[in-house]
Amino acid sequence: MIEYIKEHIWSLLLGLNYILVIFAIAIILFKNINPTKTITYILVLVMFPFVGLLVYYFFGQEYRKSKIFNRKNVLNKSIVKKISEDFTLNSKELEEFDDLLDEKMKLVHLLYNSEHTPLTRYNEVALLKNGKTKFKLLFEDLKKAKHHIHLEYYILKDDNIGTQLIDIICERARNGVSVKVSVDDVGSKISNKAKRKMKESGVECNAFMPVLFRGFTGKLNYRNHRKIAIIDGKIGYVGGINVSDNYVNYKNGESFWRDTHVRIVGEAVKPLQVNFLMTWNFVSNSDLKITEELFPEVKTKHETAVQISASGPDTNWPNIMEAMFVSINRAEDYVYVTTPYFIPNDEIITALQVAAKSNIDVRLIIPKMSDSWTAKHATNSYIEPLLEAGVKVYRYCNGFIHAKTMVVDDILSTVGTTNMDHRSFNINFEINAIIYDKKTSVELKQHFLDDLKESEELDLKRWQERPISNKLKESYARLWSPLL
Repeated sequence: MIEYIKEHIWSLLLGLNYILVIFAIAIILFKNINPTKTITYILVLVMFPFVGLLVYYFFGQEYRKSKIFNRKNVLNKSIVKKISEDFTLNSKELEEFDDLLDEKMKLVHLLYNSEHTPLTRYNEVALLKNGKTKFKLLFEDLKKAKHHIHLEYYILKDDNIGTQLIDIICERARNGVSVKVSVDDVGSKISNKAKRKMKESGVECNAFMPVLFRGFTGKLNYRNHRKIAIIDGKIGYVGGINVSDNYVNYKNGESFWRDTHVRIVGEAVKPLQVNFLMTWNFVSNSDLKITEELFPEVKTKHETAVQISASGPDTNWPNIMEAMFVSINRAEDYVYVTTPYFIPNDEIITALQVAAKSNIDVRLIIPKMSDSWTAKHATNSYIEPLLEAGVKVYRYCNGFIHAKTMVVDDILSTVGTTNMDHRSFNINFEINAIIYDKKTSVELKQHFLDDLKESEELDLKRWQERPISNKLKESYARLWSPLL
């Protein structure tokens, strides 16, 4: 028997592989997921023995309704419930916004009905263009912290800018400020020396879903892609800018990094805080005591309406994708989108095409230079049908554009961590600020128009004439789009 096994080991292993493949395919079919995604997984399982099973194990699981986070432990806290009730608008106030927002009000109701995301009214919002602007203000705010600092980042490195941030939070921790830091274990890279310094200073730092071999897990599923900073429960930051020298263009001669963030003072910081607390309970494996000091009253005379929309495998619905879908469908004049990775689902593609064919000015900025070969070519595979529908597509040429923004009709804009791709819509933990305000929207539109000056517009005829070799690369990369 042993001799038989030795002689036929590879045949037996291959047979075992395809027995497991049959079970995996059955599971995939019973899930009734997107047909394209289904076919992709089946092809990978059948055509790549052993490797296909590993790919499915790491990337094919669907956890949206398995509640990776114990959300209820945070959301059911009486203090959080009371805080949410205090700033949730009553029916009369909502009617006032209904007159102002018209069709855009449907988005407010969508987000509230999906995850009870309240519309906050009293906020002061500042758009931050590029990393140097963000970190100048963030460092000033961190140095003034009195009670607590909460940071949640996909990338935090102890390079030049990261060391400055770590020095500041360590100093505040030594002076009695409670400092909690959550970093993604795949995206971040912090030296043992920096970790010891934070620990000795009293900074609590926990990694999100730690991995053993970071170098081989760059796309391991269910990463925390959020970038949140909260100071004393009064000031909040959210957007595309991580903590790394790449984002502040320190290195002369290297690519310029174009990005957008937002600073919020007011009621919208409270839902940001709730989302941080849910993450913290998960990464620290503890039930953090929630006090009213985490949700102080913030007095501001500015009336800028903001909704904080979060999504991930812990939410029942792909909230941010749905928000984008509704925003595009409700546009009357224009839709301007900036994203570093454009690998959308059929819903978003159709929404953009229909809007463009309805004489709405639809424009999209993507990078000409990408930091991912596969993502670049997968993105290019979606361009032709957009151009055919009348969408104007531009490629940013002055370095790498990493901003994740959308502005609609001078009244609605969103800034956050969400790319227009499968990973952001369905896999990663993401968070966006959706802002209902003319001043902010007009300012963000001007940022977009300024970026157009550094971009090249793609022409349909010339695009169709691109080399066959490029089209083959695009088709190959697109096969993997559900996994990117």
